[in-house]
Amino acid sequence: MKNGKGNVVKLESEVIKSAQQISEKKQDIKFDTRDYVINYLIQQYESGNFYIPLEYQRNFIWGDKEKCFFIESILMGLPIPFMFFADTDDGRIEIVDGAQRTQTLVQFAQNDLELNDLKILTDSNGFKFEDFDPAIQRRFLNTNIRVVFLEEGTTEKVRQEIFKRINTGGIPATPTETRRGSFEGEFKNFLEECVKNKKFNKLAPRTKLTEDRYEGFELVSRFFAYVDNYNNDFIGYNGNVTEYIDNYIDKQNKSCETNKEILDDYKQKFENMLDYAELFLGARGFRKTISSKSTPRARFEALAIGISLAIQDKPDLEVKDASWIDEDEFSKRTKSDAANNKSKLIGRIQYVKDKLLMGE
Repeated sequence: MKNGKGNVVKLESEVIKSAQQISEKKQDIKFDTRDYVINYLIQQYESGNFYIPLEYQRNFIWGDKEKCFFIESILMGLPIPFMFFADTDDGRIEIVDGAQRTQTLVQFAQNDLELNDLKILTDSNGFKFEDFDPAIQRRFLNTNIRVVFLEEGTTEKVRQEIFKRINTGGIPATPTETRRGSFEGEFKNFLEECVKNKKFNKLAPRTKLTEDRYEGFELVSRFFAYVDNYNNDFIGYNGNVTEYIDNYIDKQNKSCETNKEILDDYKQKFENMLDYAELFLGARGFRKTISSKSTPRARFEALAIGISLAIQDKPDLEVKDASWIDEDEFSKRTKSDAANNKSKLIGRIQYVKDKLLMGE
C-alpha cells in the first residue's frame, strides 16, 4: 500500500518488529557521562587503572602536528570531543575511544612534548609544559574532559562495535584498523597469526609507519580473499576493496564457528605460497628492488596469488627464471593506477599464473 506521496506504507507487524529490535539493542548499551580533570586522567593512566585494549585498538600514530594541535585546543579552552570509557571485569577502566588523546596528555604533562607550529597560540611555540606560567599549568591540569562511561556488563563485542563506529579527531582510522577492531573471530585471529610468519615478513617487508597501521594484516587479508574467490570471478566485487574484504572476513569467521579444520588448509596454502616465493623471488621477495623498504600492494597481489593458483594447479611446479618480473609488461600491470579495478586485478594475477605455468 502507498500513501498520498507514493511511498510504500509499512505493515503494522513490520513497525512493531522494528520497534522491538530497537528496544532490545538499546538495552545492550547502558552509560552515563562523567567529567574527569586531566590531572586525574593522567594519574589513572600512569597507574594502569585506565588502559588501552591493544587487541583491537589501533597503534599510537599521531604525529607531533596532531599532538600539538590537540594541546593548543585545550589551552584555548575549546570543547574536546567525548571520550568513551568502559568498566571491565577486572576492575580497570578500558579506554574504548580516546587512546591517542590520553597518551598525548600524558606525554605533554611529562615534558616529553614540545609545542611547535601552533597557528593561534604562536607565542607558545617551543614551550614544554614546564615552561608555562604556573597558573596556566594548574588550569590545564584542572581542565575537565567529558567521558561517556559504558556501565559494567557492556560486552566486549559492543565495545568493539563502538570502536568501529567512532573515530574522533586526529588521523582517521584506516579500513584495515577498523577491520581489526570490528571482526572478532577464529578466522580474523588466524590472519593475525599469518602476519607473524617470519618468512612472510622477510619476503614482504613494511615500513614502521605502514605496519603501525597494520599493512601486513591488509596484505594477508587480500591474499586469502582473492585466492578464495578467483575461480568464481570475484563475485560481489565492485572495486570497493574495503567492503569486499570486510564481507569475506565476516563470512569466514562464521564458517570457522562450525568448521575450524578449514584453517589447516588455509595455513598450508599460505605456507606453500611463501615457500615457492622464497625460491622464485630470492632475497628481494615481493619488493620492487632489493633495497626497497616496503611492499607494493598490487605487486604482492599479483605475485602471491598468481603463485598460489599456479601451485594449486600443479603442486610440483618447478622454479623458473624470474627475470620477467623486471620487464615493462609486469611493471605496467602492477602500477597503482586503477589498481582496484576488477579487470586489472584479474589481469595481473592471471599474467603471473600463466607465466609460471607456461610450458607445463
